[in-house]
Amino acid sequence: QVQLVESGGGLVQAGDSLRLSCAASGRTFTSYDMGWFRQAPGKEREFVAAIRWSSGSPYYADSVKGRFTISRDNAKNTVYLQMNSLKPEDTGVYYCNAALRDAGSGRLDEDYWGQGTRVTVSS
Repeated sequence: QVQLVESGGGLVQAGDSLRLSCAASGRTFTSYDMGWFRQAPGKEREFVAAIRWSSGSPYYADSVKGRFTISRDNAKNTVYLQMNSLKPEDTGVYYCNAALRDAGSGRLDEDYWGQGTRVTVSS
């Protein structure tokens, strides 16, 4: 059924770049919001970026705005997160998310998660 598989994480130095990929399968994601969340040790999972599959409209957390870029490739059914100017505070496990919400109320009707890919940024 629905599968989200992240890749591209690794160990980098502050100021470096990484490109994360999320391969999505098992569903037509036209009506979905595709997002990236991250979780640092001892902290709750937080929103990083999201993109409406249909329009490509992106949304970013203030902490990554201007540094990260989310995009999607319709042919490959893949969502990307280009991360530039990485900071130590970007360290964490990054999870891909697919969410189907009611357009009017915002109610979460479907919610899927990948297994995560680890990003470590050293200072």
